[in-house]
Amino acid sequence: MDGRVKRVILAKIDESLSSSDELSILRTSLATEMKCPWDFATGLVIGRIYNSFHYQTRRILKRNATPEEFREFVELLTSEMARIEKSSK
Repeated sequence: MDGRVKRVILAKIDESLSSSDELSILRTSLATEMKCPWDFATGLVIGRIYNSFHYQTRRILKRNATPEEFREFVELLTSEMARIEKSSK
C-alpha cells in the first residue's frame, strides 16, 4: 500500500476511534432495534475506514486500489481490530 494512503488510513482509524461519543449515541439509540449493538458500532467504524481507503486511493493515486493494495488494507485493518472493537463497547 502506498505510504501516503497508509498514513491517511491510520489517521482515519484514530479519528474514528476518537469519535466514541458519536458511536455511543448511535449504539444507544439503536440498541432496542439490534441484537448486537457493539457489532453495529464496530461495523460503522470499519465502514468509515473502508470508505476512506477507497476515497484516498482514488484521490492520491488517481486510480482504484489493486487487489494487492486491498489485501494490505485488510491486513492493516485486521491488525487494528482489537483497538476498534474496544472503542465500540
